[in-house]
Amino acid sequence: MSSVSRAGVLAAYRDGVTVICELAAQFTDATWLAATPCTEWRAVDLAGHLRCVADDYHEYLDDAPASRLARLMSTSAPADSLARKLARQNSAELAAVPDAPGPEHIMAFAESARSYGRRLPLSWDLPHHKYRGTDVTVGAMAGAACAEWHLHAWDLARSLGKDYRPADPELVLTAWRAGTPQLWPVLTGWDGDDPWHFLLTASGRDPGWLQVLEWCALKLSVIIQLRRVINGPRWTVPVRVVRGHPGSVCGRLAGIGPARIRLPGPWPA
Repeated sequence: MSSVSRAGVLAAYRDGVTVICELAAQFTDATWLAATPCTEWRAVDLAGHLRCVADDYHEYLDDAPASRLARLMSTSAPADSLARKLARQNSAELAAVPDAPGPEHIMAFAESARSYGRRLPLSWDLPHHKYRGTDVTVGAMAGAACAEWHLHAWDLARSLGKDYRPADPELVLTAWRAGTPQLWPVLTGWDGDDPWHFLLTASGRDPGWLQVLEWCALKLSVIIQLRRVINGPRWTVPVRVVRGHPGSVCGRLAGIGPARIRLPGPWPA
């Protein structure tokens, strides 16, 4: 992969922050509670995580090259071990954030992330941390932050039922790779695949997450129609209306003929 320019990374960094704010503005009180591709996180949780991570980047830069992140990377632990430790850190930080609505988290994130972006040019070539003999500069870490914003923009877009793709996915992938030496050469090369899908997969995401949800909804629709045919006009389906409190939904539905039932296609690839 070719290197990317400082100006290109900084522009992509700013774009990532901007698109997160634009997507966040499309959420409602109800959709902030929607699921996201980030396991066990609702959209409002993801907003809180963004707020925490932006503040973490400031801390790492303040303390570089002896920050807590630098100390963790200096252990030269394998990538999966580092990922687990960082995931526990993320969970602990999110749990410590005061409850707040999504827009409040996003506002705090945007202020912190933009402030961090303004600090980058003056310290671009300074050491940030080291992993197994590879020096990661502040500029390289900026590339990792840039990619994180675009990845979480995709998470928010998927939560809204939309899709997202950065303007220059190859730049974002290259910047991410420069800031995450702990993942290379653990991950295989790009080899000409779609750079955005490669980054989504390499970061632990499923590019087909929305399609999976749609497939499940379609299956549920078919099951409901079959119940109408088998059980007649009146039926009861047990559901969990509130987590931990089983209940049931009853209603009168008109029966339909089997000829009107269309089975869905195969599981999406």
